[in-house]
Amino acid sequence: MRGLWPESLLVRRKPVADRCTRVAVRGMTCAACVDRLEKALRRVPGVAEASVNLATERATVVHDPAAATVEALLEAVEVAGFDGELATAEGEPDRTARVSAHIHGAGVRAAVAVGLAIPIVAIGMVWVHGAPRWLAWTSFALATPVQFYCGRQFLAAALKVLRHGSADMNVLVAIGTLTAYGYSVAALFSGAGHLYFESAATITALVLVGKWLEARARGRVSEAISRLVRLAPKTARVRRGGEWVEAPLAAISVGDEIAVRAGERIPADGTVVEGSTSVDEAMLTGESWPVPKAVGDEVIGGTVNTLGAVTVRATRIGSDATLARIVRLVEHAQGTKPPVQRLADAVAGRFVPAVLAISAATFLWWRIVAGMPSSDALWPAVAVLVIACPCAMGLATPTAIMAATGRAAEIGILVRDGSSLERAARVAVVLLDKTGTVTVGRPVVTDVVTVEGVDAEEVLRLAAAVERHSEHPIGAAVVAAAADAGLLVPPSSGFEAEPGVGVTGEAAGRKVTVGRLDAAATGTGLESEAARVAGQGKAVCGVNVDGRIIGLIAVADNTVDSAAEAVARLYRLGCEVVMATGDRREAAMAVAAAVGIRRVEAGVRPEHKVELVRTYQARGGAVAMVGDGINDAPALAQADVGIAIGTGTDIAVEAGDIALMRANLHGVADAIRLGRATLAVIKQNLFWAFVYNVVGIPLAAMGRLDPMLAAAAMGLSSVSVVTNSLRLRRFRAFNASHEHRGR
Repeated sequence: MRGLWPESLLVRRKPVADRCTRVAVRGMTCAACVDRLEKALRRVPGVAEASVNLATERATVVHDPAAATVEALLEAVEVAGFDGELATAEGEPDRTARVSAHIHGAGVRAAVAVGLAIPIVAIGMVWVHGAPRWLAWTSFALATPVQFYCGRQFLAAALKVLRHGSADMNVLVAIGTLTAYGYSVAALFSGAGHLYFESAATITALVLVGKWLEARARGRVSEAISRLVRLAPKTARVRRGGEWVEAPLAAISVGDEIAVRAGERIPADGTVVEGSTSVDEAMLTGESWPVPKAVGDEVIGGTVNTLGAVTVRATRIGSDATLARIVRLVEHAQGTKPPVQRLADAVAGRFVPAVLAISAATFLWWRIVAGMPSSDALWPAVAVLVIACPCAMGLATPTAIMAATGRAAEIGILVRDGSSLERAARVAVVLLDKTGTVTVGRPVVTDVVTVEGVDAEEVLRLAAAVERHSEHPIGAAVVAAAADAGLLVPPSSGFEAEPGVGVTGEAAGRKVTVGRLDAAATGTGLESEAARVAGQGKAVCGVNVDGRIIGLIAVADNTVDSAAEAVARLYRLGCEVVMATGDRREAAMAVAAAVGIRRVEAGVRPEHKVELVRTYQARGGAVAMVGDGINDAPALAQADVGIAIGTGTDIAVEAGDIALMRANLHGVADAIRLGRATLAVIKQNLFWAFVYNVVGIPLAAMGRLDPMLAAAAMGLSSVSVVTNSLRLRRFRAFNASHEHRGR
């Protein structure tokens, strides 16, 4: 089941013949690694596109499976100097465990390095010429495990990278620390020269502390998928041969009946077949209040049954379930890059070679031009190596995208990719479809007006008797109103329908016609009422009994309760709001006035909405098209941001740029706000990442920055970028009782 969106919309950005494969990559440390791996993957014949995300440690590859096999992709990852394996949603728990183990291991190495570095620094502070030699040998003994045990990850990774003719952050750290350590060993054994064991140990310790803090922060950024995966229960009570048995989730089949008690999570998407309850869908839709569910209503796997026990018949399981689709969409979104990342990508590939050249030039300047001894000229060069940090540039964008898309999924906004968020941030015009978007999409009876001496219930009863044979939406509204009022009678006989006129039948021995008002209404006193109701944009039909008009019924598609407030929010965000509909202008203007929309495009057929989108795009600024995803599919595809509104289990999470799981327009304003907040955080991250290096490297080259301080600054730069991105996890969606404007 694809839900609301047609296949044409699902594949509009990716060739049908290509396949999207995600590869889990281990061993990346900075933006230079990302650049190297992307180039390696793009060189594989049959690869159309490759995007590598440092924060998620994922490579997303679009390729022709006939020309570029998964084995070929994994081989390219290995050749580039990394370890790779096929990434799957089922492997997410294992990945979470690996991340936890990595954070623990990084913490242990950092703690050992700090513990050993402290006495080394203390010895360095009291060291004077002629001090006991055992102090020097003690420094050597303590610095060696720091260099080769605690810092082995840098040395091993640097060696691996250099074998492949490249360089990254590991090379910078390895060269810097080995230079200080090696020079000190030579001085110790020769008995001449100053010792710099404290510099080598402190640099290693500070970088490790920075990496540990970064790993913890990145783990918090990537928690969204783990939380989503944990929503699904491990087992379910399934009816087997008339008995209820406990079965693993993987054993459930479509059509199985599942018993769900109060307080339990619903194991699979399905339909309620017994009982009634309320379901907390907040984790998937962002809806704060439990939703009532009765027999025939659909429920989503992973949501919480809050009240009574119900029996659910499974309709979608495994990879077809809503929760699984959401996880796939969030994974895909977190693995993509917005256009704003291009500058950082362009710099990353040249960054490390440039830093190595600057470091060499710094040493030569101080040694040859300034005439300093080699030992003194060495430290500015080491400081240049250590202060340079491509990590911050590599983490600036993906951590923000991860935090934003993960938070978006928690509040019921499903984002296709990072570029969708960037485009949402630039939306200037919001085109709203009317039916099913601004309005409920289901006509209801709003007025029953009668001539003097006729009861309104009689009018509704006779009209419903005839309309029970009709398939027209207005007829369905009349029948529903009669049913709600307890006025339904047996269907009429002799039913006839005349297009453009109405329907006719016999009810209670009387000939009844429901349809267009005609000359027979003249003089009845209904003319002014008909004009009044029609002026409100409602559809009006007359009820004629035995050749005499006895009343009229007005039917309208009511506006969504939250529409007016949501439209006002869009205007406050500086967006121009336009309602586009195929309805007649009078009806469209009435709806627009009810919700506060100032501009209306009426009489627009679905196939012409594409041209309307293009017209507004030509005026400048990004255009968002908001619709139900059925008739509006072409316009959704044409818009800069296609926002599809759906509800609960009928949503197809693979489709559109942005999909809203709640059927109200507040999600549109929230998506735009989140896009703007995300773009602002990305720009802040990139700004500080570039400024840090632009300012820090020259200071180090001029000898104004001690290598140990440079190491601390390098670690903090990455931590600051990730921490700034974490602010997006606090993004607040609109609350009906109080609007949160903070990030």
